[in-house]
Amino acid sequence: MKLKPKNKLVEHFGEIEDPRIERSKRHKLVDILTIAILAVICGADSWVGMESFGQAKFKWLKRILELPNGIPSHDTYPSGSKLVPVCLLASTQSNFSNAFSTGCVL
Repeated sequence: MKLKPKNKLVEHFGEIEDPRIERSKRHKLVDILTIAILAVICGADSWVGMESFGQAKFKWLKRILELPNGIPSHDTYPSGSKLVPVCLLASTQSNFSNAFSTGCVL
């Protein structure tokens, strides 16, 4: 049985296990990581820039992400990114980059 290839950014980052304790999960980890990656691709160079990107693109992001509590604040990005091992994030991003080069969609 051939597995269907993942062709969406959210599918790639959705596989990362969220190590946060339940009571601190105001925003989904996949939402945090997806907005961060897209913001950096679009030129954001700070946590505030990531939040600004999210606010500016909220309507569009809501089409691909759940965003149950809106756009994460700039304080959320560093805490979310510290919890994900760099090697795991790099591996997931590499897999997405490979998929993107062969026709991945957001």
